Amino acid sequence: MKAAIDIGSNSVRLLLGEVVGEQVVPHQYFRHITRLAGGYDPQSGLAAAARARTLSALEAFAQLLDQTKPVCTRAVATEAVRRAVNGEQFVADVLAHTGISVEIINGDEEAALSSAGVLSGLQPPPLEALIFDIGGGSTELIVIKDRQRLWQKSYPLGVVSLAETPNPELVIAEMLAVLADDLRVAGFHSLLAGADCELVGTAGTVTTLAAFDLAMTEYDWQRINNYLLSRSALLSLYQRLLPLSAAERELLPGIEKGRGDLIVHGADIVLALMQLLDKDELRISDFGLLEGTLLSM
Repeated sequence: MKAAIDIGSNSVRLLLGEVVGEQVVPHQYFRHITRLAGGYDPQSGLAAAARARTLSALEAFAQLLDQTKPVCTRAVATEAVRRAVNGEQFVADVLAHTGISVEIINGDEEAALSSAGVLSGLQPPPLEALIFDIGGGSTELIVIKDRQRLWQKSYPLGVVSLAETPNPELVIAEMLAVLADDLRVAGFHSLLAGADCELVGTAGTVTTLAAFDLAMTEYDWQRINNYLLSRSALLSLYQRLLPLSAAERELLPGIEKGRGDLIVHGADIVLALMQLLDKDELRISDFGLLEGTLLSM
């Protein structure tokens, strides 16, 4: 058995599982919403309270690792840690307090691991796709053809950073303008416009939206994986969520505690991507960065 840990901007996650051929077989999964990027400051970096919340969750993970004794463990940290001036110090603190050695991965590595995880979990895997991973602090996009990555890029925009931005709509519009230009320069317009090219989403925003659409009272990853969500259904979900407070949203089936103030920003990004790429349907993957990390060992 192997262990993968993802230290994200909004949550920390642990997956215990096996790799059989090119497939991930999950055994146990644990997650804590710690909002590591909450209160981030460009000058001082990660906030003390956010670091403490995350360190506490990782201490619990360390106890689980001691009990389960996986043959190998890989822990990765993403945008919140890699952009912070005190990111390296935080990683050192994690090692000192938990014994967990954490890699700060760059955006390209994050995109590569996410796409590997997605492709391992979707059945059948898409031949052509634009895969996107909306995180707390960044969004990764990957163009796939014949299961091979042709292009990938990480954009420093996520749901936590949007929640703490005065003009989130403007920030999303600016990112999409850059993305559209990047795809044009890379020459992928005809590929992405094709009917065979799927739009595939992974990570908490899209899985939460799928769970909300399914009115799930208990999360079931097998129902989420491969779920198809239409643009019209997504717009309907968005319109239901928009007038509610964060607390009211978290009372709805499928919306977990800690996502109430983030889910609308995530839906904003998804709807904008669907409009930009003129896609009427989104395929959702429960697998992503965590599973890709397990595959990399």
